[in-house]
Amino acid sequence: MPRAGLATASVVTAGAEIADEIGFHGLTMGLLAERLGVRTPSLYKHVDGLADLQHRIATMAVDQMGEAIRDAMQGKAGGDALRAFATASRAFVTEHPGRYTATIGAEFTGDDDPLLAASARVVGSIAAVLRGYGVEDKDMDHAMRTIRCTFHGFAMLQAANAFKWAGDPDASFEWMIRFVDQGLRASIAP
Repeated sequence: MPRAGLATASVVTAGAEIADEIGFHGLTMGLLAERLGVRTPSLYKHVDGLADLQHRIATMAVDQMGEAIRDAMQGKAGGDALRAFATASRAFVTEHPGRYTATIGAEFTGDDDPLLAASARVVGSIAAVLRGYGVEDKDMDHAMRTIRCTFHGFAMLQAANAFKWAGDPDASFEWMIRFVDQGLRASIAP
């Protein structure tokens, strides 16, 4: 019988918190059990093992990030939507680096996988930004990858404290948004 008060959602949340604190790759079932004050075998009543836990953390992270992006972009278009998307994405990655790392390379388990549905919502938000610039369907995959790589790279480097030289990362981030905005505008110019 599962421990009173312990539910799958609380197990996944605790795992995500550990991942954010020590890094996704440092998360183990033993650390999670210790955090929750249970023996490791008790966790298997809630998750099927480390791989299942990691997949659930990825799903939770994509859901949370998608909600943050959606809320930030609400009612915005063009450069304002781009800035809202980029800012919300960056904030999520830097505040939750472990759970965000769980999303990188996470595989879908099938058409009914909640991770697939959550990912589709994030992709839809990115597509909405790009459609606002007039990006054509034939160029959408390229544009999406460019946007994701650009903002993902910046946020991951910042989360890893990799900006060691002089200069304000916030100013660099704003410069990057303007650069991407101008590039998108120029790519669809007649």
